Amino acid sequence: MLESLSIKNFVIVDHLELNFKSGFSALTGETGAGKSILIGALSLALGQRGDSGVVRQSTDKSDISATFNIQGNKYAQEWLKQNELESDEENIFLRRVIYQDGKSKGFINGIPVTINQLKSIGELLIDIYSQNSHHSLLKNSTQRDILDNFAGINKEVGEIKELFDNWRELFIENENFKKNKESFIDEIKELEEKNKQFKALDFSFSKWQDVQANHKMLSNSSELINGVHECISRLDDDESSTSNQINQLQISLSNLSSLDERLSNQVKIIDTITMELGELIRELNHYLHTLEINEELKSEVESKIQDTYNFCRKYRVKPEELDSLSNDWKVRYDLLLKLIDEEGITEALNEARHDYDEAALKLSKKRGESALELNKIITDKLNDLSFTHGKFEVNLKTIEPSGNGNEQIEFLISTYLNADPKPIQKVASGGELSRISLAIRVASIRKANVPVMIFDEVDVGIGGGVAEVVGKLLKDLADDARQQIFAITHLPQVAAQSSNHYKVSKEQVNGETVSQINLLDESGRVKELARMLGGVEITDTTIQHAKELLS
Repeated sequence: MLESLSIKNFVIVDHLELNFKSGFSALTGETGAGKSILIGALSLALGQRGDSGVVRQSTDKSDISATFNIQGNKYAQEWLKQNELESDEENIFLRRVIYQDGKSKGFINGIPVTINQLKSIGELLIDIYSQNSHHSLLKNSTQRDILDNFAGINKEVGEIKELFDNWRELFIENENFKKNKESFIDEIKELEEKNKQFKALDFSFSKWQDVQANHKMLSNSSELINGVHECISRLDDDESSTSNQINQLQISLSNLSSLDERLSNQVKIIDTITMELGELIRELNHYLHTLEINEELKSEVESKIQDTYNFCRKYRVKPEELDSLSNDWKVRYDLLLKLIDEEGITEALNEARHDYDEAALKLSKKRGESALELNKIITDKLNDLSFTHGKFEVNLKTIEPSGNGNEQIEFLISTYLNADPKPIQKVASGGELSRISLAIRVASIRKANVPVMIFDEVDVGIGGGVAEVVGKLLKDLADDARQQIFAITHLPQVAAQSSNHYKVSKEQVNGETVSQINLLDESGRVKELARMLGGVEITDTTIQHAKELLS
């Protein structure tokens, strides 16, 4: 659930700290008071697009934070784990900062994240249905998503797409083979020659590094020999050498330690230095014996380098890219061998189609079963919303195989007795569409995984007794599904059904318009409902009516 929301310097909000409760919450207020601010701010925290226009005047940035309790939300918990963003607490903390230049930053549990990551986790935490969302209901894709979400088969839908794409890819490959068989054979021969040349080059990047190192050593062998000779001479050639001086120092310290044993440790140190110096001289002599001026070997190494650079120029790559190029050739070669294997690709194509057909059949069965259940639930909700003889039906129309399965999902409805159900867009008027959309959303949400739902003025065009029913539907939804429901509404009948009632208002502070959101007590609720019932002037009659709505 959404536990808290902090809004700083957002549009006409100076600073708001909001704490929310479970159940059904209503947000009301006069037109223009800023009810949309809550949705706008929350949407930004959930990764929606924003720009500098949301930053309050005379400030440098907007700062929005939202805290959600995700206990029991296994989907959100798993997402956090996969993205290494989990915490030891039951809460998740989302933050979005938008600057005056339009740039923004996102954070999850205090860790910087991309806006896409905010959006991804946001989809697992909250759903927002606006007053215009019912228009999307007219799209077949939206109708399919509603049925699939209700059926809980999103995983299977994803698998269907993968199986279809695999079959489609093989199908295209088979068609390409039929059209391009000769060119494929020519390309295979070309790749065979390229692979032969690369094999003759005997190249690997590790070998290339060794060749470069050898070339550097061979090119500087004279300088290395002379330099090592000089080092050995300084260390061990005459009485002034380092070795002789260290030996004299060793003798002196040994004699002194016989006079004061506290120098014994220093004697041990000089003994170690003497041994290490002797080892150094031996290692330098050994290195010197391994060095030789080998012009023949140098010539071979230079020839290898030149061959490599010639090969790179031919194929326009750098030496460090040759291994990758060779691998690409091999992959392409193996693919072409499969493509010209007419029998093999046909077998793979048939197998891919069989896998798709099998999965699509199971998907169709689950959709059909869930459609029957959804038909009944939505029909019942339509009746609650004054469609006395309304009937809802999910039509599963068989189509050619696709990434979405073998059927097109279409919602049908009839709004009066004995009428044949027809597509929603052909039957419903604007006001009816609002009620139909609400019925569908309420019915389908009961199996949704998202724990927080916000309905933004979805009751537009609804009034009278239907408004009271809408309020009860939202209240029941919050109680039955153990979900947190928010409704931004102008209807007192809806607001009266809420467990928590927030009032949005605006006032002038220091010459600026500032929006406020406050949780109302019982007395405040009565006054707000009376305002919603009677307009500007609150009368005893409207007060009494408001009390009756709350009783």
